[in-house]
Amino acid sequence: MKVLNFGSVNIDFTYRVPHFVRPGETLSARSVTRNAGGKGFNQSAALARAGCEVYHAGHIGKDGAFLLELCREYGVRTDYLTEIDVPTGNAMIQVDDNGANCILLYGGANQSMDTAFIRQVLSHFAAGDLIVLQNEINCMNEILSLAHEAGLKIAVNPAPMNDAVSKEALALADWLILNETEVQELTGAEEPSAQLDALRQCFPNTAFLLTLGVRGAICQEKDSVYKMGACRVDAVDTTAAGDTFAGFFLAELSAGKDPEQALLTATRASALAVMQRGAAQSVPTLQQVQECSLIPEPFRL
Repeated sequence: MKVLNFGSVNIDFTYRVPHFVRPGETLSARSVTRNAGGKGFNQSAALARAGCEVYHAGHIGKDGAFLLELCREYGVRTDYLTEIDVPTGNAMIQVDDNGANCILLYGGANQSMDTAFIRQVLSHFAAGDLIVLQNEINCMNEILSLAHEAGLKIAVNPAPMNDAVSKEALALADWLILNETEVQELTGAEEPSAQLDALRQCFPNTAFLLTLGVRGAICQEKDSVYKMGACRVDAVDTTAAGDTFAGFFLAELSAGKDPEQALLTATRASALAVMQRGAAQSVPTLQQVQECSLIPEPFRL
């Protein structure tokens, strides 16, 4: 099985701050760093570090040429990551003293996909291959439709949640990966059991992974439900925690592991990630995860 991640690549500017900037406030940052980011890039890095051969498809601008080399350093194939005459997408990230973050996102080249490029990329993949998608690029409905027509397995993390992706298109996914905010926006329900019921009603042919922060995660595939508590750690930066979880979870599934084992590996990987600063650079290697002795706490709602 080949894995294609059709997603965003950003230049991340991360500011360490005592608290998030308030309306009308001018705040001095303690430090600023520039790194590769974007949900697409972060998940590709996680997939690669989890042992997948992952191909990343997307656009960058001339200002993002250094990102190609960074992709290769992480082990991400860049055959379909192309340079165009539009600035690279970027993010302004504030990280506070508790490790929480807030993000201002500019789409840039990530919003410049077109039908010809999508078809050209998909022509290199076949039925049964896995495509991974997030919602930081344009043409999502079209990519979902064309990938489904080609027989690809589809995993979607529709973040940020907005109206750019229709429910009809999301129904084509084999897996939906949602955090607490996204699943509530999609279903209107507040509790995980009610959210799963609503998801099953709306997407009867789809499996679901709900990441619930410090409470853990829930996975439902057909009639089976798997639950995993989080590992208790001292978090310093949660920027790529969800992307790390998604990447390791999907890598385990693509390697033939069952959902429960995939949940355990992803839980440990994301715990290690939040103990490090940064986005993609905080993603651990598979060996680090395998050597990790962290034990998830019992799952509690």
